[in-house]
Amino acid sequence: MRVDRSVTLSPAMAWVAGLPILGCMMVMSLPALADERVLAFRMFYAVAYLFWIVPLGWLQRWLWRRGAGWWAMAGVLLPVTYAMSVGNALLALTFIASEKMRAQAGAAWIFGGLDGCWLALIAFCGFQAIVLHRAALALEGERLQRAAQAARDAELRALRYQLQPHFLFNTLNAISALVRDDRPRDATRMIARLGDFLRTTLEETPGHEHTVADEIALTAAYLDIEKARLGERLHIETYTAPGTLEARVPYLLLQPLVENAVRHGIAPRTVPGTIAIRFEGDGHELRVSVANDAVDVTEGAMGVGLANVRARLEALYPDNHHIVVGPESGRWRVRITLPWVVATTLTEAAA
Repeated sequence: MRVDRSVTLSPAMAWVAGLPILGCMMVMSLPALADERVLAFRMFYAVAYLFWIVPLGWLQRWLWRRGAGWWAMAGVLLPVTYAMSVGNALLALTFIASEKMRAQAGAAWIFGGLDGCWLALIAFCGFQAIVLHRAALALEGERLQRAAQAARDAELRALRYQLQPHFLFNTLNAISALVRDDRPRDATRMIARLGDFLRTTLEETPGHEHTVADEIALTAAYLDIEKARLGERLHIETYTAPGTLEARVPYLLLQPLVENAVRHGIAPRTVPGTIAIRFEGDGHELRVSVANDAVDVTEGAMGVGLANVRARLEALYPDNHHIVVGPESGRWRVRITLPWVVATTLTEAAA
């Protein structure tokens, strides 16, 4: 994953990040409590450490923002922290050490670095590097999540818009058939219902879901169009179990399924046929069923509508839905199982 170097820490956060190392220094100073001189050295190094991590942290963050690699950062920070450590040793030798210690101190003690809290400063740089890297990964993860969400929204919108020209083509063909059959009143009624339905479906709705109640109302508007063409040959049965009207379903879930039911189950018949729509649930899953009187339909014949439904369900509920299509009890039935969601969006429900 690409690391975003724009993320950084504030000076206060960087200073706080150095406190755990200061705690370690304090613990290491406990054996020196009995010796005032050694304790004074330890306390001085602790104060010096707190002083140096401010400019050191700023330098590391400056290198980070400019995209310096780990070896480049180490090449800068190691000599800088060493210089700070030597400076600490010289200051301690000047202001804290006794005359005897000054006389005995040699170049190895001054330039060895370890007694001047060099390791503590290096540890601070390492700790800050971990914090910066984790913050950058978290930010990049959020960006990838937003990009994936945007891609999913675009896919769902494209699938939704795919339904409208497909449905419109079929409806215009039906209107044309009414005109050819010299049924102008039915054709006029169908055009009026078509206008009402298109106004509803073309309105921009937030998200990709709405309530079962809204979906039933939208499907009823579509069925009014088909009733203008089929009249008494089309019977509709709708059942909603208690509590299911507020559950949420994908927008225009039923329309392509009902359209297929009309086209393959009702229109070819010379006698009346029934489309049965059912919504049932138990608070954990929502079960949707659309059945019609046809029994000799192949799944492949259901074309764009069923494929569109499958694609939208996979995008909205990956690995959390189930769809079964086929003959059942003398009828052709589509059964869909969805997660039970009663919220404005799936995101709210997940939260």
